[in-house]
Amino acid sequence: MESSELRPTQMVVGGAALAREDSGRVVFISGAIAGETVTALFTAEKKDFATAEVESVVVGSPLRVEPPCEAWQRGCGGCDWQHIEPSGQLGLKVDIVREALTRTGRLVDPVVVAGASVEPWGYRTTVRLAASPDGRPGFRARRSHDVVPIDSCPVADPAINGLIRSLHLDRDAEVTLRVGLARGDNSLGVRGAIVERVGDHDFRVSNDSFFQSSPRAAALLVDAVSRAVADLDLSMMTVIDAYGGVGLFAATVANHAARVVLVESSSSSCADARVNLSADRATVVECRLEDWQPVRADLVIADPARSGLGRIAADRLAATRASRIVLVSCDAASLARDARLLVALNYLHRGTEVIDVFPNTSHVEAVTRFDLNEQQMGTVDT
Repeated sequence: MESSELRPTQMVVGGAALAREDSGRVVFISGAIAGETVTALFTAEKKDFATAEVESVVVGSPLRVEPPCEAWQRGCGGCDWQHIEPSGQLGLKVDIVREALTRTGRLVDPVVVAGASVEPWGYRTTVRLAASPDGRPGFRARRSHDVVPIDSCPVADPAINGLIRSLHLDRDAEVTLRVGLARGDNSLGVRGAIVERVGDHDFRVSNDSFFQSSPRAAALLVDAVSRAVADLDLSMMTVIDAYGGVGLFAATVANHAARVVLVESSSSSCADARVNLSADRATVVECRLEDWQPVRADLVIADPARSGLGRIAADRLAATRASRIVLVSCDAASLARDARLLVALNYLHRGTEVIDVFPNTSHVEAVTRFDLNEQQMGTVDT
């Protein structure tokens, strides 16, 4: 493959930096930072775009640092932004979200602000590991299914690292390792559960249930969602917690709501939610959101998977006629697509807060407020 000197101008969804050749063709460069000049080695070429990786840095960004992780140096693909100073990563993620909402979401001058970040190292209390040929645990290599064995991980909680060092896996095995900081418990594989504390609430989290990367990450999300509904009196409201998982938002943000309906497709998460939520106030519905029969509600909180809501789920949420939808997104591209869908369903984008719960990676987490356009609804109803 050939190489070329290029100057990327912006960071894009997926974590690469975008540059343009003299011909106008777009090149997505892994390992580059907007504003740098790099020699890029092409890895794939199409008529309209190409992908490349940094071969050498000609003029570096002030944000560029030497990746400190030894496993990263050996090709671990777990942290694609270790070459970027952690204090500068959130600002780049805000730029990515704003660009996605403008270009893909077709919003005009969307309000996108920076929120908080977890600490850049030692923050993860859940990791997924694969077995190297000799049974050592590790992570997948960049752009490969090969496993890079590790003895510890700098973004993992010390309790995780203590378990990694004692772990031996069967060949081709993949396991989820989770520790609970509230009681010091841990679980491995699909069986077992831990108890995690977020704010004043304890959550049972089975190993086959989804939870955030750490209790600190969960707390930042709860804070951001709380800010998005701070002007509402939930004590008189029905709240839909869509993709509700183990009940994180139902038990915290909607703790004093008149009624909560949690909709979740995972049997494990639903079983945990029934333990974590008060049965006389919350109803847990186990089904895909696309199959759910909407009920009238005042507020919707939705935390879908990386692929986002999609058209059918967006229709289901809009059918509640909730005056507000708060969307928690873990991908800028799906957020932009969902924003476009919700705007078409008569919801107004009122602002997005980007928080960083995966430092040293390009993964984005954003909380977005959408309000029903009541004026337009009145026009339609008449």
